Amino acid sequence: MDRIPCLGERLTVVGSGRFLLERAQDAAEALLGDYAGRAQLIYLDPPFGTGDTFTARLGQGREKIQVPAYADDLGQADYLFMMRQVLALCHVLLAPTGCLYLHIDHRMSAHLRLLLDEIFGPANFVNEIIWAYRSGGRSTRHFSRKHDNILLYRKSKSMYFDIRAVGKPRGPQRRNHMKRLVDAEGKISYSIRAGGREYIYHEDELIYPGDVWDDIEHLHQRDPERTGYSTQKPEALLARIIKASSRPGDLVMDLFSGSGTTAAAAARLGRPFVAVDASPVSLLVLRKRLLLAQQEIDLFSRPGEALLSYSLQPPELPAPALTIERRDREVRVSPREGGLAYLALGEVREGIFHPLAYDLEPTPGRALAAPAYAVQAADIFGSSGVWAL
Repeated sequence: MDRIPCLGERLTVVGSGRFLLERAQDAAEALLGDYAGRAQLIYLDPPFGTGDTFTARLGQGREKIQVPAYADDLGQADYLFMMRQVLALCHVLLAPTGCLYLHIDHRMSAHLRLLLDEIFGPANFVNEIIWAYRSGGRSTRHFSRKHDNILLYRKSKSMYFDIRAVGKPRGPQRRNHMKRLVDAEGKISYSIRAGGREYIYHEDELIYPGDVWDDIEHLHQRDPERTGYSTQKPEALLARIIKASSRPGDLVMDLFSGSGTTAAAAARLGRPFVAVDASPVSLLVLRKRLLLAQQEIDLFSRPGEALLSYSLQPPELPAPALTIERRDREVRVSPREGGLAYLALGEVREGIFHPLAYDLEPTPGRALAAPAYAVQAADIFGSSGVWAL
């Protein structure tokens, strides 16, 4: 069988988005050529300047192992140079109505605020959002650091923003010793007097978030949303950002895709996405999230065409070593060493691999049935390949 190399994959979700397996600054030419002035929303969750190496815990059941995801090891000067490139790229990619959310913490927030003022202009600063969360561990040497900073900048005064999209009903909870009222139609409201005036709040009125978000929890280790990525952010956080700053059909971008939360939330909310990350593990995790999210609908966008397709690019890492057996409609695939994290059967058309059946936790020798003309497989390190049958 002929091997068709594909690492350097560009993940395409038909009608929904793309994944570029590159560093954001290296993807600039491709991004500008296709998307300059088109992005309604860009969310960035870059390395925080910790000096650490981060991992993803991947595999099956108790066989899971720690896989390197990315190294946050740039010195401060190199880090800020890289971020200047990325932020300048974001400014060009944004539509006039668009905005940027930069998710960071205390280590680099002051430096990056100055960079954003320089690139976007101080007048285009909108908010510094504090995401306050409760997670394990408490310091005895200083007040525990339990929040991240999310800097919001607009491209121009024409920024689209809809706070109503993220409002929540006030509900039945009584606040500040308010008096409960019920009108003739049974509608419930609460009143309070202050400064000689009476203020009335209806139970079904929306309450809008301020700039301190303490109602979205950090993901705990056993949260079913967990992908294994150690720095994963909750989908509820991205859903709030996406709903407030974009409409269905608007383009959403994430140039440090990581665990794929932005792309997963955007796809779920009907926004096309562009995700960029240099780690093959990021591609692997995002592919799994998208496939799992689509289990409730058809894998196929229309008869005979897979919803997920993958452009074939020159290999950057060796593909997994496989033994492939084909008998009628069944194909059995076994890794010669190591484990597989993804297996798909399908066909290659015009340089694009279209999966027709897949297995997210393949075991050696397990059969898949599909009218297959090619096999795609990826190991837990993200290395992948496509083989023509």
